[in-house]
Amino acid sequence: MMENIQSAPHPISGVKKILFVCIENSNRSQMSQAFAKILGGERVEAYSAGSKPSGIVNPKAIAAMQELGYDLTIHDSKSLEEVKAAAPFDAVVTMGCGDACPWMPAKQFIDWQIPDPKHMEPVQFNEVRDFIKAKVKTLLQELS
Repeated sequence: MMENIQSAPHPISGVKKILFVCIENSNRSQMSQAFAKILGGERVEAYSAGSKPSGIVNPKAIAAMQELGYDLTIHDSKSLEEVKAAAPFDAVVTMGCGDACPWMPAKQFIDWQIPDPKHMEPVQFNEVRDFIKAKVKTLLQELS
């Protein structure tokens, strides 16, 4: 099943620390963290957190990633407080939390306009998942 996911084509110099932040830390940031781990391997330390974490990873996100052979049940919905010890980051990527995303020490800040797939049907949810995969792949290339 993992044949759908390919490694980043260009090696990343040094380990990059990336934090993905959305509101609930249950969909977008979780999938972003997963793709960063998958595509970046040991060259990336990926974290995710929420500005107002829901406390759960959405079962739809778990199912969407399972289709690609990734077990998202190993992830937890976390607050920014729980990941701040890992700072500073090479990049902090926010998704949908806008001004509600508190500042975290990082070399660069990036805001991705990604719709919240929480209430989407599986086909649309998977389109968002695939969009996130493409965004993460590009980010990893830019950070190399």
